Amino acid sequence: MRILGLDLGSKTLGIALSDPSAILACGMETFQFPENNFSLPLDYIIRFIDNNKVDAVVLGYPKNMDGSIGSQGHVSEDFRDALQKKISIPITLWDERLTSRIVNRAMISADVSRKKRKENVDRLAATVILQSYLDSRK
Repeated sequence: MRILGLDLGSKTLGIALSDPSAILACGMETFQFPENNFSLPLDYIIRFIDNNKVDAVVLGYPKNMDGSIGSQGHVSEDFRDALQKKISIPITLWDERLTSRIVNRAMISADVSRKKRKENVDRLAATVILQSYLDSRK
């Protein structure tokens, strides 16, 4: 069973994919698109799902620290709804609070340059989101 992990931003989409046994998450890529033009990443993900025989999707769900849903959380809900209309596999919204901060701190402590951090943060955040989901299933 392959599970796809997504970290949706306003201009980027981090993409991670599990191994076939759904134990390990692997960061795949960061898809860039014009700001708030979510039709492009939607079409890209549909093709990605078909090409990689994905069985389920985990979409990062940004929440405020108090657990409430802010504007970016509503964007994720809308993206999930639009994607669900086009695919028949389950989509789970997964709490992503602090994932980007965790990834950035890890890269800073590893002395990764600012440019490399910016290039990789979304892909790695998608990996953290997906791995967190996979670990919760054990």
